Amino acid sequence: MAFVAAIVVIVAAIVGFNVYKNFQNNVSESNSSSRSVKTKVKKNGKVTTTGKNNKVLVVYFSRKKAVYGGDLKRGNTARVADFIQEKTKGDTYEIIPKKAYPNDYDETTKVAQREQDQNARPAIKNALPDVKKYKTIFIGGPIWWGEYPMIVRTFIDNVNLSGKTVIPFTTAAGSGLGNTEETLRKAYPKATIRTGFTTEGNNVKDNPSSVKREVNKWLNGLGY
Repeated sequence: MAFVAAIVVIVAAIVGFNVYKNFQNNVSESNSSSRSVKTKVKKNGKVTTTGKNNKVLVVYFSRKKAVYGGDLKRGNTARVADFIQEKTKGDTYEIIPKKAYPNDYDETTKVAQREQDQNARPAIKNALPDVKKYKTIFIGGPIWWGEYPMIVRTFIDNVNLSGKTVIPFTTAAGSGLGNTEETLRKAYPKATIRTGFTTEGNNVKDNPSSVKREVNKWLNGLGY
């Protein structure tokens, strides 16, 4: 009987130890999980629930001075970019030239022509954006001599948008989208290029509400 009792005591001790061990493991895993969650929240502390669509980036180059029709408080292309951002809730990035263009319209057209003839890539002053998280990138600019200004081409050449959806938008004096869609298809053969938007610059200046409606109609057609 004493032998049997000893066996029972030993078995009970083993079972009790295993139960305690499993309990400790569960507590340890729970604490580890909690620490992991806390670390993640701390690491991503800049993430907010404002409703912004962080999958869309609106890139644009715009001018306030030396614009066809006169100087502006805000550039025509910039205002179209504002309309797109407001509708899509995306982020924006403005292309700022390292060397400013002339403040005279005729001089600016000459510089633009020379840059195009030389297939130049003017330097961008501000750092290029990290586009990894974005799925859709809108790229906008005025039409200079039938295409994007060469400084927009600087952006295009230096930012990899393969696998993303890329959409042009432009302001012009009558050239529409120029060859922007062709430029984007050639630069990003592995991207999806969708139908762009264009309007005359003076329309933006004189009838911004009407242009905003046109932008919203276009974006509705794209699924926004």
